[in-house]
Parts: sequence; structure tokens; C-alpha cells
Amino acid sequence: MRGGFWSAAALACAMPMAAQAQAQVAGRWIVTVDYFGTPTYWTLDLKQDGAQISGDLTGDVLTGTVKGSEVRFLAKDKTGGSEDVTARLVKGRITGEMLLVDGSAPAGGPHRLAFTAERPPQPSGAAPRRHEFAPTRYYRQFSPFNPPALHVNPGDTIHTTTIDAAGIDWQGVRRAAPGNPQTGPFYIDGAMPGDTLVVRIRKLSLNRDTAISSSGMTERGQDARTAVRMAGAGKPVTWRLDREKGIATPDAPGDALKGYQVPVKPMLGGIGVAVNPRGAAPGSGDVGSFGGNMDFNEMGEGTTVYFPVSVPGALLYFGDAHALQGDGETTGDALETSMDVEVEVDLIRGKSAGQVRIETPTHLVAIGMDGSLDASFRTASSSMFAWLAADYGLAPADIAQIYGTVAEYRVSAVPGRAAGMVLKIPKARLATLPGAKKP
Repeated sequence: MRGGFWSAAALACAMPMAAQAQAQVAGRWIVTVDYFGTPTYWTLDLKQDGAQISGDLTGDVLTGTVKGSEVRFLAKDKTGGSEDVTARLVKGRITGEMLLVDGSAPAGGPHRLAFTAERPPQPSGAAPRRHEFAPTRYYRQFSPFNPPALHVNPGDTIHTTTIDAAGIDWQGVRRAAPGNPQTGPFYIDGAMPGDTLVVRIRKLSLNRDTAISSSGMTERGQDARTAVRMAGAGKPVTWRLDREKGIATPDAPGDALKGYQVPVKPMLGGIGVAVNPRGAAPGSGDVGSFGGNMDFNEMGEGTTVYFPVSVPGALLYFGDAHALQGDGETTGDALETSMDVEVEVDLIRGKSAGQVRIETPTHLVAIGMDGSLDASFRTASSSMFAWLAADYGLAPADIAQIYGTVAEYRVSAVPGRAAGMVLKIPKARLATLPGAKKP
């Protein structure tokens, strides 16, 4: 009887204590915010000392408390914006509301928005796999809302095909509307906003015997006299691809071009990841921090591309393959063709440059795509500046000396709204520096 009484009393005392058990919220969370009907993705990094929490919400500094399962904090940015959060930890998820004030935008709030935060998924630990993927659908936007074509793990290899910029496959059959249709998107399990997606182009192989180009020239390449002389040009030109010899020749050359032939150099004109859904999805002809239609003619075998991840899974797209392209893509296109593609994907977790970076076997490459070559020159220069400062510990004066001695600037593409400029720095020159490390 006495033992039963004390057991019951102990149980009664323990029940409220269990109910008030302190939630443990330290670590990284991925936040999905319902932004007026559109999901947007943020990162939440928390430190916990008893009932006190601190950290940042997508770069906004926060402080708050945890009481039982209740989580409260206030995050602030430098423009006067803030997120006042009230939520609960239930079954491993933080769910609640934030009162959002956007200090840098008109009609900036406050807005009451629902959100859910979850722990990032951990890698499966499975051995790397090679995936054979036969696409049946193609996309012309780098959208976060297109369903994944395939889930892969970091370290996996994807072998697949692309169709040409006009939507024609390796058999000459139309598979999609024109406009650089992309293969994908590929969902990389474990990729989260704030990470970097690493894409290594392992192999690009021609899979048909023809390519299509043009006899025209972009407006940026013509003065008034040249434009008059180019009247009537711009007709489609078929090229023959000798896959065994690796040679391209015009199918029906005029007398002046008889015997003209060039070695092929397969490349991907388009490669990118999905953008954050808070903005409109860019088309497959657009470029930006997500990558896109960069048309850089060294985007071939052996090149590695680093993309900032904006959505869970990253959602990798690629297409618009070229058998060959001169600097600038001055005809408005290249030798447009379909391609067999093999890429390997990987992740750098918790680190992002916020922009595309490119590494060839011999060079680090920064790319600028803007409305003019002047602006693109500045963008490429600034992007490489940040790269060398962060990864090699170089001071501004050090970087200036490197630019002044070994910088290689090239025009990548000039058709369309954006003009492209790349800045290349030889890795061999950087390898001798005290702070040298793999980017």
C-alpha cells in the first residue's frame, strides 16, 4: 500500500516535468515559408544554451527562447527588416508563424506568414551509382516547380541525352518546342539552400551526324557597313559531323568554303539549377547566378561547375549542346546538335558563393553576363576577386598583381539581351602560393 502510494506520487510529479521537457533545437534547419501561396526556402541556424537561443535566419541575426516545445525568436537585418517568430517543435518539425517586415521593399509589411522548418536530410550512405536515364519530357524554364525526373545521391553519375536547341533528337525527330529545351531536372538528395552543387562533366559524345547553324551575325558584331553587306544572310546552314574523325564540315559549301573543316569540341550551352520560387522562373535562354544559357565554349569534358543551391534538391538542368562554338557565339547559335551526356554530382554542404564558378582542368573561370561587355567585364572581375580572396587568402593588392600578369579575358557569348565575358586564371600560377588549396 505504502509503496503504491509513493509510486503514484512520483509518477504524478514526473508528468508535468515531462510535459515541460526542454526542446532541443540547435543545428541547421530548412525553412519553407508560405509566401502568399508560393513556397520559399530559407536556412535557419540555431545555437542553444539552456532556454536561450541565438543564430541566424538566412543571414538575419536572431535571439530568442525555448520554453518546453515553444520556440520564439526575433531576427533582424541591416535594412530595418525583421522576422518575429512564434512556433512549436512537434514531432521533429518547427511549425508556426512569422511576422515579416521587409525593410528594403515597398509594402514591406508586416505580413503574417506560415512556415515549417525541418532538419536537412542526411546522405543515404549508399555507394555511388551510375544512372541510365532516358528523358521523355523537356523544360524551357529553370523552374523549382517542375517535377524531378530522377533522384540521385551525391557522388552518383548520370548518363543521359539532350536534344538540340530546336527540340530535335538524335534521330531527327522533334521532341519539344524550340528554345533550348533542357534535360532534367535532377533532384540531388540532401542538397539544401546554402549548399553548393558540384557538377563534373565527365563525357560529352556526339550522337548524330548533323548540326544546324546560321550564316548570320549578331548585331553586336556589325557596324553600319557590315550590316548592309550582311543583308540576305542569316539562312540555316547544315553541317556534317564525322564522329569517327571528330571533324565538322559545311554540308553544301560555296566555292570559297570548299574543303573547309574544323575539329569538333562538344560543350553544353545550357546548364543550371532551379531558382528560389519567390521570383519568376527564368527561361532556358536566360542567365544568372543559377547558371543557365551561359554558352561558354569550355563547358566540356573535364570541366567542373559550382552552383549555389536555392531549393531542396537543387534541381539540375542541362541542354543546348554544341558540337563546336567559336568565342562569342557570333552567328547567334553554334553547331547545334543533340548529345550523349555523362555528369557526376556532389555537394559542398553549408557553403555557397552565391554565384556560378567554373573550373577547367587548367584554369579557374569567373563569368559575367550583363547588358554590355563593360558590365560583364566588371562582374567577371569582381566574381574572381571574391573567389581568390576567400579561397587563397589574397589581399586586394595581391589580386591586382595576379590580374595584371596572368588574367585571360574572353568574350563568351553576345547574342540576345546579355553579353558574356569570362575571366580565366591559370591554376598553375596559383598552385605556388602559400595559401593554395583546391577551390
